[in-house]
Amino acid sequence: MQCPWKVSLNKPLVLPTAIAPDKWTLGSLYTLFVLGLTGGLQMSDLGVQSLSLSVIQVTFDIGDTAVGAIQGVAGFLLGSFFAIPLSRLVDKYSRKRILLSFLFASTTMMILSALAPNFTLFFIGRASVAVIEFAMVPLVYSMIPDLSPEKDRVFANLGFAAIMAAGASGGFYFGGAIISFADLIIPLDVEAWRKGFLLLALCGIPLFAIALLTSEPPRYRGLVEQSSDSIVAFIQQRWKSVVLFLGGAGFLLIAIQALNQLIALALERRFDADIVTVGQAMGVILLVVSGGSIPIAGLLDKLLSQRVSYASRPIIMMIGAVLSIPICVLLNAVNQLDYALVTIGTFLFLTAVANALVPTMLQDIVPHPIRGRCFAIWSFLVSLFSSVGPLLSGIVSDEFLNKDLLGAITLITIPTLALSAFFSVKLTLHLKAHNYRP
Repeated sequence: MQCPWKVSLNKPLVLPTAIAPDKWTLGSLYTLFVLGLTGGLQMSDLGVQSLSLSVIQVTFDIGDTAVGAIQGVAGFLLGSFFAIPLSRLVDKYSRKRILLSFLFASTTMMILSALAPNFTLFFIGRASVAVIEFAMVPLVYSMIPDLSPEKDRVFANLGFAAIMAAGASGGFYFGGAIISFADLIIPLDVEAWRKGFLLLALCGIPLFAIALLTSEPPRYRGLVEQSSDSIVAFIQQRWKSVVLFLGGAGFLLIAIQALNQLIALALERRFDADIVTVGQAMGVILLVVSGGSIPIAGLLDKLLSQRVSYASRPIIMMIGAVLSIPICVLLNAVNQLDYALVTIGTFLFLTAVANALVPTMLQDIVPHPIRGRCFAIWSFLVSLFSSVGPLLSGIVSDEFLNKDLLGAITLITIPTLALSAFFSVKLTLHLKAHNYRP
């Protein structure tokens, strides 16, 4: 008998007639929780890296452009590109086994990158970690519709995002403590930041152990009545929705990542701030932002979808992008660290609300047999935008603004927020013109 998790490449997959499970089970709740912990650990790693950028610059004697490349090209572009081939496994084989494999590979690559003797090997190591992190995206968002009832799918997506955001918050808030603690307990004659990376890598061992108890969900047919496993056919049928979706989400991520990836270093320079203080403040901000923006995004979607159905999600994206523009202008004008942190928190809150429903929007329009691959391709295309943010900010800082990184960030974010709002409006009108269907 054919294994239920295997998908044939030559004939349509026989799926349950339901679009999603009827109700939650303990196994599905536990699996969703483990997926969130995995994403949270990965985000903690990125937070510690962001706080370590100044000492990494000293270790490898690199400039802002190279830092932007670490955060943008290695962290997004290369990682998402090489994750695409792995996403085909998500559509074909046991997703539990893939999860376990990814956890093992991620832990190994984190250790190797922490011990890299030069910048080239460090860059390759961080890009390798990013490949696994991006490969988790199609895995998670392929599993969530098969774990949760359809009425709870938005909140399952947002719940996963909340756990990830908590991990990012912890990486910033406890980043200094993690590095200091690792420096005390790890008896290696290396820089403290390397030991911090090693300590986070070791957290992957107990996570692997609890992931052994996750469940393998059956695959449901999803919202889209389509059995073809051809991505080309899907794009031909829904090309306009796809282009407008990528425009809104992609340009929004340029703005988010231009600020998020470099803000700790920018504040350290502009206000001569202690990096531990900045890290703790950013940790609190990210925790508050995730705790507030995610339920608000879900509530707005619930209220608006009763009137405009699928169009509610691009409307929310447009509102968040538009309101973020004056906040971004204000960020470069404030002259005290406390005011800057409040402004950053407001910016991140609005953009988090705008970005919260992006995975749900893609799930709405993608047929089940290609869900994993579509999420991987979406991650790559969006990462093209995301890598531009920190990379351009670094270049503008180095070449035009005499290393005024905060000013460079604002110059990049304002026009990209406007473009995101434009594409979101166009997508809203497109959905309304087609009777609110994607």
